[in-house]
Amino acid sequence: MFATSLGDGARLGPLEPWQAGEFLAHMDRGREYVGQYVGLPDAVTDLGSARAYLQSYADKQAADAGRIHGIRLDGKLVGGVLFRTFDAAGGNCEAGCWLEPSAVGHGLVTRAAQVLIDWAVEERGMHRVEWVVSSANTASVNVAQRLGMTRDGVLRESYAYRGVRHDMEVWSVLAPQWRERQGRREQR
Repeated sequence: MFATSLGDGARLGPLEPWQAGEFLAHMDRGREYVGQYVGLPDAVTDLGSARAYLQSYADKQAADAGRIHGIRLDGKLVGGVLFRTFDAAGGNCEAGCWLEPSAVGHGLVTRAAQVLIDWAVEERGMHRVEWVVSSANTASVNVAQRLGMTRDGVLRESYAYRGVRHDMEVWSVLAPQWRERQGRREQR
């Protein structure tokens, strides 16, 4: 499998259907934590559903409509980043993430999202990358800020999840802003 170093023993690489067992074990370790704001643990409950979830992203990738990547720390799957949507013709996509509790606080999601966004902008010509997050999910809001995204607005009580209506924030970065920010980072 092809993988990209994120530094400090962390690697980013594609998640594929044949990795369903590893993906399920990862979800089991982080089910409660990840499930606070993200429906992924509700969708991945056994080996069949784990395989189906990963297959749905393999199908999206084949259709150039999305993709999913795992974050591994010292070889162990601890989280991931994805393009939930990917509209190459329109130049818009939505990135997202999740992380199990053992890997929180190491900057893994920020570094992984930087790699993914850089690829989308520089290799695929995306103009706009969105990040949609519950206002209550402070950790994910902080990632959007660290990525240099701008908060476009709040969709009040737009997402019903586990019996609670969540305000959803839409964050984005445009290709010119991303390139400028990347240039400043490289000059350091």
